[in-house]
Amino acid sequence: MKAPMLKQRVFTAIAMVAVLLGMLITLSPLWFSLLIMLLVMVAGWEWSHLLKISSVAGRTGYLGLLLLSLLVSGYCLGLHSTFDFELGQQISLLAVGLWAIIFLWIQGYPSSAILWSPKPVLGLIGLLLLVATWAAVASILHSNNGRWLLLMAILVIALADIGGYIAGNLMGKHKLAPIVSPGKTWEGFAGGLILQLPLIIALAWLLPDTDIKNWFILVFPVALYSVLGDLFESMIKRHSGVKDSSQLLPGHGGVLDRIDGIMAGMPLFALLLSQLSLR
Repeated sequence: MKAPMLKQRVFTAIAMVAVLLGMLITLSPLWFSLLIMLLVMVAGWEWSHLLKISSVAGRTGYLGLLLLSLLVSGYCLGLHSTFDFELGQQISLLAVGLWAIIFLWIQGYPSSAILWSPKPVLGLIGLLLLVATWAAVASILHSNNGRWLLLMAILVIALADIGGYIAGNLMGKHKLAPIVSPGKTWEGFAGGLILQLPLIIALAWLLPDTDIKNWFILVFPVALYSVLGDLFESMIKRHSGVKDSSQLLPGHGGVLDRIDGIMAGMPLFALLLSQLSLR
């Protein structure tokens, strides 16, 4: 990556982190969840671009359906009153199952495109994944110590991405999924996992009363799953002939380009959090 582009990417990343931390510190779980809906709506607009919905009416209709789905989910989850963690777990479980199917589609690409590429199917997948991601974020945030747990989830996924980028650029030789994403390598994949070890060590040191095994069970699967999100978006963009989901974030592309790993990893984090009684 050229120096000006790298500098732009770093500055944008710093700005995004600053905004996120500011929101986590100052906003209640309710208002944070509502503001995140706006981010999900932007991601939905980008998804409609990947669907090649060119008309204003078509995009407006898709975004209207996404907003309605988010509002209904928020109401059913009890965002306005007592949060329904059991329903949150069920939504996360469905999302984790869908991502397992997506893994098979990635392995089977390009032949698998006949299953997922029709516009109505891919449109429905986008709605399901975006709503499930939002529901997982809301579930985590409404937990005890939710702000720190959400920050931890984002850190796990970010480290997987950063480790993959660094190791892939320094040592990458063996392609992970050459047809779907030629830039991804097994060395980068390993680097993303190795970078989780300092985080686990830090968690074990900061929270000595929690069995370190639980951190391994929580962190590594989420890091693994986050790679699926990256590969799936790469597969859709390749199939659609699109380089970036948009140009909203200088040096990063679009919102979907930044949250693809979050879309895959966050529901699993929320699900494991409840199963390990870490919530």
